[in-house]
Amino acid sequence: MGITARGVGLLVAAVLLLGAGFRFAYPELTVLGAAAAVAVGYALVTAAWRPRLAVERVADPDRVARGEPATMTLTVRNTGRLRAANLLAEDRCAGRSVPVPLLRLRPGRDTEVRYEVPTQRRGVVPVGPLRVTRRDPLGLVALARPYGEVAPVWVHPRIHPLSAVPTGAGRSLDGRTDSVPHGSITFDSLREYVVGDELRRVHWRTSARVGELMVRENVDTSLPRIVVALDNRAAAHPDRVGGVAESFESACEAAASVVAAAIREDLPVTLLLVAPTGAEPGGATDPGAPANPAGGLRARLRLGRAWPAGRSGLTGGSGSAGGSGPAGGLGPGGAASSSPLDRLAAVELVETGADVLPAAMGRLRRDRLGDTLVVLTGPGARGDLGHVGALRGAYPSVVVGVFGAPDRTPPGAAGLVVVDAADGAGFAAEWDGIRRW
Repeated sequence: MGITARGVGLLVAAVLLLGAGFRFAYPELTVLGAAAAVAVGYALVTAAWRPRLAVERVADPDRVARGEPATMTLTVRNTGRLRAANLLAEDRCAGRSVPVPLLRLRPGRDTEVRYEVPTQRRGVVPVGPLRVTRRDPLGLVALARPYGEVAPVWVHPRIHPLSAVPTGAGRSLDGRTDSVPHGSITFDSLREYVVGDELRRVHWRTSARVGELMVRENVDTSLPRIVVALDNRAAAHPDRVGGVAESFESACEAAASVVAAAIREDLPVTLLLVAPTGAEPGGATDPGAPANPAGGLRARLRLGRAWPAGRSGLTGGSGSAGGSGPAGGLGPGGAASSSPLDRLAAVELVETGADVLPAAMGRLRRDRLGDTLVVLTGPGARGDLGHVGALRGAYPSVVVGVFGAPDRTPPGAAGLVVVDAADGAGFAAEWDGIRRW
């Protein structure tokens, strides 16, 4: 609650008039001072009344690629019995204010405002809450209150189509098995029963213990696995344009493109971050369940199909499911329920020490998460390619994408397949030209 300049002046006048009236026995001054004090008290009571408003906001869509249009629709309904008079409201969207007309909103009526959400930059755009300011008729007191929750709009990196997908090394002498709808007989994890699951896959002992049906989830070990490691260290992307590291934005686009290509081929793919981060893009918003799927591939990405069952990142002593942990841990950069594109939308550069990359590569070598390793980094990490080259013994195929470098990486650097690109589109063109993995 705040008293306006007019209210402060009237309150000071009331004190002076009352003091002068009682001190010098002037009843006229006392009456004026009392009237001013009553006006201030009336203003306080009027502004303290809380209007009953129901706020609903819908993003269409709530997940978009960078540069695609997104619209926020805000509906405010007066659920009280009194007219919402003297109300000023504004919604918050990416740091800017959007006016919302609420003046004299009748009981049971609603007002709707629709506006565009900025999507020029990758990230999570917070929208809300609605800020409603109530003033008294005399303009002496103003009280602002928040209404509704903050709704995020996820701006994903652009996806560039890749025609080639590395196959790595299969784990079955019979080759890849496409005829197994729920994986091979290799047990991986348990999940809740959904309509359509075969009853023979129900794990009855666990179901009896937890009180609901649990189904065995198997994996097809003949499928090659792809690991995408995104270098989110600030030292790897030193150049900034308007406060934005364009090389890191291009690396995020490349990571999204590789993940989408792997999903298109029904290959297991894991997305990891080099530097640990405490960001949790999941939570109450449940980004893993889209409200407005747009296309089969995008819907599958949102549903988190790019993550193998039972794994949300590297397991071990450092790092956690949320990606936080000691320096040098390799984490997924978000909650296990969020999709890879949501993680790429929320990831930011992290200031780290020089030992983070060697420790992260050491964990990759120890855990051997897949067959093909794709490392995406910036010009500041070209001197660290030796640490990546040490993984060739653990991964049959190692590909490194370097973005924003002024010149090309020398051929045969650390014995790696290096893709030099200026942006995500250039990476896609170079990627399709790779002859050996």
